[in-house]
Amino acid sequence: MKKIFLVLVGAVLCSVLNAQVLVEGESALVYYSPKTMLCLDFSYTVTTLEKGPYAEFAESLLEVHDFVTESSTTYELKDVKIHTQTQTDFDRVHKVSAEDGIPMLLRINDKGLLTGYNVAALPREPRRPNMPKDCKQPRSISFKAAPFTEDVMMVATPEAQAEVVAKQILHIRETRGYILTGEVEHAPADGEAMRLVLEELAQQEKALTELFVGKKTIRHEHKTIEIEPSEITQMLFFSEENGFTDADNIEADTIEVRMVCERQYKQPAEEPVGKKKTAPIELSPIVYNVPGRCEVSVVYQDHTLAGRTIPVAQFGVDVALPKNMFTDKELPQIIISDKTGNIESITK
Repeated sequence: MKKIFLVLVGAVLCSVLNAQVLVEGESALVYYSPKTMLCLDFSYTVTTLEKGPYAEFAESLLEVHDFVTESSTTYELKDVKIHTQTQTDFDRVHKVSAEDGIPMLLRINDKGLLTGYNVAALPREPRRPNMPKDCKQPRSISFKAAPFTEDVMMVATPEAQAEVVAKQILHIRETRGYILTGEVEHAPADGEAMRLVLEELAQQEKALTELFVGKKTIRHEHKTIEIEPSEITQMLFFSEENGFTDADNIEADTIEVRMVCERQYKQPAEEPVGKKKTAPIELSPIVYNVPGRCEVSVVYQDHTLAGRTIPVAQFGVDVALPKNMFTDKELPQIIISDKTGNIESITK
């Protein structure tokens, strides 16, 4: 089987089409041209500092100098990845009917986009098997400390409570030391039991110590923003205090989504003056798309986070293939990209 790849640039046997109009009650196969959307996947961190209720006694009781003095939440933008998403361009509709005189062997996906002609149907995604009811995920063992014990609650003032908690921390440290040196009357039975006991003591000490030094947590978050490509620079806003916000936040920094777009304006070639005119080529209703492109860059605080050149389907033109391709005894097999609408290959 001989494979032929269609050369799009400079092709003269095709013609640019406008969107077709559907007539009410008309029987026809309908498909659409694709539309490209820009998807920006931002990753950022959320750092939360929680002040401990006994922070003012951290130095005097535990001799700790590095502790949280004020609760706060800060956001830090880390990275962005540029993706594209294909939608259906309902403004560019095409139809194929029996009256066109060609075999209606179109392959159309669930979005109404033409993905091929005279080729096998798209494979279905395999179904994920259901997990048996008796198959359960293992649960991890965690130890939760209860710092506010009865001894702490019975003390009236915060300073006295802090002293009780500090004694509990020292007692845990002493107990751990006795276990490690074997100076306990009832030592753990084996190594695994010792590991579990030491792990629980460490969790208890951490929870109690955080009442003095506070707690720091870091979450990794993502936010996806969808933008339609255009020549106009899009503005997003991000601040250390609020993360993604709006233009009214005067403390926010600007994220610029800069786009340099190139549209396709391919027109049918004109006959030279004085040359004998040839009969016009009859066109088929099988249409592919020659996409434009867009150079995208995301700039934040005068630093380019990411840049990429993407094909943009709606910046292109719809081109009809000649009808005689579909009237021969041997029909072509055409594969069309569902992302751009362009022809990927023609096999005959």
